[in-house]
Amino acid sequence: MSQYKAIRNVDPLSLIKTVNSQLGGKQRDYVLSCITFISIALCLVLDANSTHAFQDLLGVFAWVFLAWLLAGECIHVRAQVVVAIIFATIGEHFASPYMGGYIYRFHNVPAYIPPGHGMVYLTAVALARSDLFAKNAITVRNIVFTIMGAWSVWGVTIAGSYDWVGFLLFCVFVPFVLFGRSPLVYLGAFFVTTWLEIIGTAVGTWHWVPIDPVLGLPQGNPPSGVAAWYCLVDAVALGGAPLVMDYLNRVRLQLPEKWSNE
Repeated sequence: MSQYKAIRNVDPLSLIKTVNSQLGGKQRDYVLSCITFISIALCLVLDANSTHAFQDLLGVFAWVFLAWLLAGECIHVRAQVVVAIIFATIGEHFASPYMGGYIYRFHNVPAYIPPGHGMVYLTAVALARSDLFAKNAITVRNIVFTIMGAWSVWGVTIAGSYDWVGFLLFCVFVPFVLFGRSPLVYLGAFFVTTWLEIIGTAVGTWHWVPIDPVLGLPQGNPPSGVAAWYCLVDAVALGGAPLVMDYLNRVRLQLPEKWSNE
């Protein structure tokens, strides 16, 4: 059990990088990211005018695709993806059907959304541990801050003050990156989540309501700082996965010896 306690004190991304390099996954990170970006766009475009049954079929394909991607990952990433899916799915049902902050075409949470969150998280991790991000961390950070900052300021000035929620989310995103334990994961999340949000809202797969139901402030479609919501999912996944693994290990140790050896 001591090895699981030690995990709590290790930077999650450093651990993932070490295991991934041992598995020879440098090029895999780029391939995984490209495939996921393409599959996200394809799924959202196909769902834009699909039936409910076809939407469910997309969900089946998404789960199969996610399982295939996870087959090449270490146990730490797999645990993080599971935590991300659980937390994000709960958040989706609260934020969309219950609160109505954004609305899907059928006023539901599509079947491909839970595995989709797993793929989004996995892509953020793949980008974060890639040489491109690792060797150009400051440049990547500055690019993200510039794009998101300009977008957020535009949404509350030139555009006519229609996206104050996006501006506030940008103010939340910056500390995530500057003070979080795995800032490159959050920067990776910006690219993949901005990509999916722009495509999803453009084709009408979902839309954000003009006034946020919680804050009562205007928000864009999508909000400029929407990546901050996904960063929360990433933070929970990175911090929660070691605890889950520790718990499962303790449960395993408490099982009869003949069971634990199977």
